[in-house]
Amino acid sequence: MKNVYFISGLGADKRSFSFLDLSFCNPVFVDWIVPLHKETMADYAMRLRASIPETNPIIVGLSFGGMLVTEMAKADVNIKAVIVSSNKTASEFPFWLGLGKYFPVYKWVPSFFYNHCSIVTLWFLGAKGKEEKIVLRKIIADTDIHFTKWAIEAIMNWDNETIPPNIIHIHGTADKLLPYMFVKTDFTLTGSEHLMIMDKATEVSSILKRIIVG
Repeated sequence: MKNVYFISGLGADKRSFSFLDLSFCNPVFVDWIVPLHKETMADYAMRLRASIPETNPIIVGLSFGGMLVTEMAKADVNIKAVIVSSNKTASEFPFWLGLGKYFPVYKWVPSFFYNHCSIVTLWFLGAKGKEEKIVLRKIIADTDIHFTKWAIEAIMNWDNETIPPNIIHIHGTADKLLPYMFVKTDFTLTGSEHLMIMDKATEVSSILKRIIVG
């Protein structure tokens, strides 16, 4: 059974993948490392890649984790990269997120905000079921504020426009955070939102199995 490495989204951890059926592989959940001051996403991705011992790994990245996996795939063609609810280039961001680079209001957001899960947050990310909401609230409550602030700035300054050939993109058509209209995907889940890895776990699990096992 193959090892498959999973990198979670911003402010999240391995609980993000807890709804998936990963019985077809040996899942290895990659832990975050402490970012360096003003470290770029590309540099952080390379340091995180060093924590994965295999020469030809399969790496699945969720949301922000997918951006990191993109940088890893650019640097190493031996990686089989899969990204879910993510984007591969800066041009795949919606224009309103890009404004954060020039108007960095996120720098003045009170710290307590990062650990608070509101009804708006649940709606925006697409958490629908009772169990999903419980898990998401716990994940957000445990968010490392220092890491989140660094990651937001790294995202705002990410300028990649290279799409590596060794990457597969899975996305939902109803994603509010990273709208489908801006991205180019290999697998599309109609009506699925940003947290389809929870809400549409059966469908996402099936696609991952097809990609990884064949």
